Amino acid sequence: MLVRGGWYTREVRRYAIDQWQHGGGSFRRIAEFVRSWLGKQERWHIWRPLDPNPYPSERCYLQASTIHRWIDQAGKEAQKTVKGQLDTMETSGQVGTDGLWARLRKRAKRVVLVLVDNVTGIVWPPVVVKGEESSEAWEKVFERAKQAGLKLDELRGVCSDGAKGLVGYLSSKLEWVNHQSCVWHIWRSLGGEIAARVSEATEGLTGEAAKVARQAIREEITGLVRAVMDATSEARALEALGQLEGHRLGRNLAREIARHLDSLLVYLRSYNAGLARGAPEWCWRDFRLRLGRGRNQGSDERLERMSLVWAIHRNFTPAQWRSERKRKYRHPGMSPLEVAGHPPDNVSYLDALAV
Repeated sequence: MLVRGGWYTREVRRYAIDQWQHGGGSFRRIAEFVRSWLGKQERWHIWRPLDPNPYPSERCYLQASTIHRWIDQAGKEAQKTVKGQLDTMETSGQVGTDGLWARLRKRAKRVVLVLVDNVTGIVWPPVVVKGEESSEAWEKVFERAKQAGLKLDELRGVCSDGAKGLVGYLSSKLEWVNHQSCVWHIWRSLGGEIAARVSEATEGLTGEAAKVARQAIREEITGLVRAVMDATSEARALEALGQLEGHRLGRNLAREIARHLDSLLVYLRSYNAGLARGAPEWCWRDFRLRLGRGRNQGSDERLERMSLVWAIHRNFTPAQWRSERKRKYRHPGMSPLEVAGHPPDNVSYLDALAV
């Protein structure tokens, strides 16, 4: 467990990296927790108030910058394994893609782009770009996935929030791949129009009567919209769209939905069986646990290395067994690697990163 030329053993490095990667928090807080455990100091006396203070020679002096350096070293190991990292994985052909904005030092903005298999949950190595408006930026994420082992000619469908750069890239380079619009983003774009129509219909009402009327009209309108969005076939979707257009408040909503109707129903085609209806924004949930969200990384290169470490962590980490109030897990207790037919067994993501 000794590290050549290091002050701390390998288990200390593994504990610190895992606390930051899996538990979340800032480098400063993680360093404080590690010092508290090793030196029986600082927060240790909150947990055990009757313990004496350690001698100066027994104190731990681990700093946040050291943990930052350890994680960056793990990122460099992850970079070395990008080529062929997932070449043994079978792909479902149905993927989702999304980007997360991060602010670096000096107010520089970057986007972490990621590609996720909708069936297994495998995360392909992400890339960091300056923006998601250009097709060149999206080409990088698909080329990175190809480098890691994804066969682009086996792709059948991509679900996203409808970024113009992605749509342009698919139409020019992957014309056989269908694009599914994220339902959640469509609902969000319709929110303002629904609110305007509700206000129009309840104009002049006040107090409790206005509240009841707004609730009833909102449920009526959203019910008509939902009938289009959740239709089980294209014929039923067109029928529901006609009903929405015939409603006294639904003309503008029907016009807006009609613009996206083809891309909203892609997941119903047999060619795209298994394609999700929502962009994989859920995969960023544990990424956001880190308080800096990339700011502590300082540069594009460090942010990308940290993102590669995060992707490997996700592929090795099993989903929790218990469902949450608003979320159920498709494969409880199983990691994406296990779902894909390559269970990691006793190998952890830290082993894969040679920590």
